[in-house]
Amino acid sequence: MYVPPHFAETSLPVLHDAIRKYGFATLVTTIEDGLIATHLPLLLDPDRGPYGTLIGHFARANPQTQPPRGEALAIFQGPEGYITPSYYAAKREHGKVVPTWNYIAVHAYGALRFIEDKDAVLAIVTRLTEHREAPRAAPWAVSDAPADFVAGMLNGIVGFEIEIARIQGKWKMSQNRPDADRAGTEAGLAADGRPDMAEAVRTSGAPFASGEKP
Repeated sequence: MYVPPHFAETSLPVLHDAIRKYGFATLVTTIEDGLIATHLPLLLDPDRGPYGTLIGHFARANPQTQPPRGEALAIFQGPEGYITPSYYAAKREHGKVVPTWNYIAVHAYGALRFIEDKDAVLAIVTRLTEHREAPRAAPWAVSDAPADFVAGMLNGIVGFEIEIARIQGKWKMSQNRPDADRAGTEAGLAADGRPDMAEAVRTSGAPFASGEKP
């Protein structure tokens, strides 16, 4: 991922928080037939490996369960959206502005290891379920389903884990615009019904003194 220095996020706790918050990833690997991607939820174990370990599962019929060639790449996407020049004070001052797109992305790379042990796969499914059910007033649990039904479902999936070997974060949230343009962008996004984007602009570092940077 191309990450200009002013958009780079290098704090591991911040990157981990984004993975936990956004959770749903695009997992890309190379198999014999070429590149393949699956969209799926992943869970982070932050204390395993230098940058943490991702865990999840595939449908057994998914071709991505073939032995991978090289690293896997898990892409997590945060808030994103179109930025109109109409947000900018600079539009009214001199008009030398263009549209752009703001977004948050985390790329995590590492070796993909498949897990076939049924107890280990059950543990993965249980952890993923508990993570997503936790906010509910009456959380559903894997153990709520009949044991023989769960066992049959487990036969149809393959667990995996990725120990993260390197990780990148890109927070492109108008840090390269002057103060007045950032303020206009935050206000404009809020008015357009994008409070998540407005908050990301507000909290994503200090702006440059003036003008666009590469």
